[in-house]
Amino acid sequence: MAKLKVGIIGCGGIATQKHLPSMQQTELADAVAFCDIVLEKAESAAKTFGEPNSKVFKDYRDLLKLDLDAVYVCTPNRSHSEIAVAALESKKHVMCEKPMAINYAEALKMAEAAKRNGKLLTIGYQNRYRSDTQFLKKECAAGVLGEIYYAKARSIRRRAVPTWGVFLNEYEQGGGPLIDVGTHSLDLALWMMDNYTPKSVTGVAFHKLNDQTEPANAWGAWDPKQFTVEDSAFGFIIMENGAAIQLETSWALNSLEIGEPLTLLCGTKGGADMFDGLRINGVKHDRQYEFRPDFGAKGVDFYDGDTASPQFREQLAFLGAVRGENELVVLPEQAMAVTRILDAVYESARIGKQVVF
Repeated sequence: MAKLKVGIIGCGGIATQKHLPSMQQTELADAVAFCDIVLEKAESAAKTFGEPNSKVFKDYRDLLKLDLDAVYVCTPNRSHSEIAVAALESKKHVMCEKPMAINYAEALKMAEAAKRNGKLLTIGYQNRYRSDTQFLKKECAAGVLGEIYYAKARSIRRRAVPTWGVFLNEYEQGGGPLIDVGTHSLDLALWMMDNYTPKSVTGVAFHKLNDQTEPANAWGAWDPKQFTVEDSAFGFIIMENGAAIQLETSWALNSLEIGEPLTLLCGTKGGADMFDGLRINGVKHDRQYEFRPDFGAKGVDFYDGDTASPQFREQLAFLGAVRGENELVVLPEQAMAVTRILDAVYESARIGKQVVF
């Protein structure tokens, strides 16, 4: 089968450091069109990752006029829905970076456009493709944990606020760590539980450390005037079936319990967590047990087992689905549920009371 023809909209770090290198590695597609509102970024990406005849654009509408199989949307959150819907309407399959959209209403427009045009839409939740998450998903699907009725979804950073791009801009991003990294951990928890119907959400969002001028931040001091999003946010979610999820997320928090994106699952037959590597626990033959899978797969000189990156597996899943060789791993309906809950956490924090669906 001939290689797929792909267009890239948004040529910043997510495109050039995540999607494009991994796409090249698959050898399933060629990036033949690049677009960015900063034309120099599109030109640079085309030079590094494009074909000799690759085209460069400043307006995504011009790119969508081309005969392409798929489009990658790698822009700030606010424009995800607008661009993805336009791409789907132009009969292209779409890979959109996380989060799906800036809010649930915009995510719904994307899902409806995909269905209306019979095109594939997926969201860039690459953590589903990690070796530990793939293993744990199989255990959950096999019923090893039983009914999962309580979970934690954790994306906690002590001092790692991204200071570049528009990360600190609430208008462009819709929020801070909750919508940026919390979206990954919540996606993992919902996916493991196979539970996408929330009943109520209670949330809080803090702006407690934004004004610090010597924050010991991993990427240097932030500008307090620009840091308009929350520095941490927390939510408690009750699902329709009674299951509960505790969501913990931060860019800056005085805590040593850090890590992202991680999940803890408690079921009727067993439990699991990722807080110190993947640990699965339960009771067997009247004895408690703890099981730690080995993902090194060593045993042969110079071979460390499966070294494929999550980003590479993500590309294989999407491009393979476009080629008709497999099903999507991240479905738009699942990503919509994540966005719906994130929306509710922000709304609950704003109004100071529980949000009931």
